[in-house]
Amino acid sequence: MTINQFDTSLPSIRQVQKWIREKVKVEFKLITDDLITGRVFWQDHNCICILNDNNENITLWRQAIAYMKPLIDE
Repeated sequence: MTINQFDTSLPSIRQVQKWIREKVKVEFKLITDDLITGRVFWQDHNCICILNDNNENITLWRQAIAYMKPLIDE
């Protein structure tokens, strides 16, 4: 039986983990052209969960993300 482990050696995984630790506000542009902003709550192999400004959890499938970037608090 193969165990599918979360590969924390990947730079993208480490970057998202850093955003989680530091509670950085992040902008996600989806391939549908939707824009979602919030703090990353958790990530797994398939999804990233965002906590938006209304304290709502939004789960994004990784394959739906066109790009993600940290936002600078003003």
